[in-house]
Amino acid sequence: MLNNQLLRTGYPNIHLYDKVSLALSMMEDYDIQHLPVVDNELFVGIISKTDLLDANDSQPVASLQDLFINVSAKSDRYFLSTLHLFKEHHLSLIPVTSDKGEILGNINQEDIIAALHQFLGGDEPGGIIVLEIDKRHFSFGEICRLVETNDAMIMQLNTSFQKDTGRVLATIKINKTEISDIVATFQRYEYEVKLYFGEELYTNELKDNFQHLMNYLNI
Repeated sequence: MLNNQLLRTGYPNIHLYDKVSLALSMMEDYDIQHLPVVDNELFVGIISKTDLLDANDSQPVASLQDLFINVSAKSDRYFLSTLHLFKEHHLSLIPVTSDKGEILGNINQEDIIAALHQFLGGDEPGGIIVLEIDKRHFSFGEICRLVETNDAMIMQLNTSFQKDTGRVLATIKINKTEISDIVATFQRYEYEVKLYFGEELYTNELKDNFQHLMNYLNI
């Protein structure tokens, strides 16, 4: 999914020589914490509500230019690169710009979360298994084979590295909600099953394990 498929065109831009009071009024009207700044219709930077509140209402926005966040997303880039910008700069929205520096629209946090949800297949039913594996033993092919021996298939497989142990954390979404046989297969092949979620779990167990998963993924 590309950035140009996510952008919204309804947000305003503030001009470089508009007053701080106007920028704050726009933020209140649109319930946002950041606003793109333009000069001659070209992107200059992003100003935050926090920095505006520390300024005099009658000042021009240009007087705060040293505080601008110079971050934008290219329209033809994959959306995951924009997700990184949200995390890195703690932004509520990111402008999408053309090669000439014109603002084509903006992506907000709601848009990027919805895209990530779709990317991860959040609306598709299925079970989740989290494995912890030594890096040298990680094999995507073997994991697929073990799942397929139970007449199932992998819909998503995401990996992250544990900094303290150097091991791989593999989060697998499977197209079946009854996953006890698949869990047993992984355990039989001496995989360390850290967490799993399927319809055979009780509601309170699901809630507890989901929180553990979020902690592992640092969400």
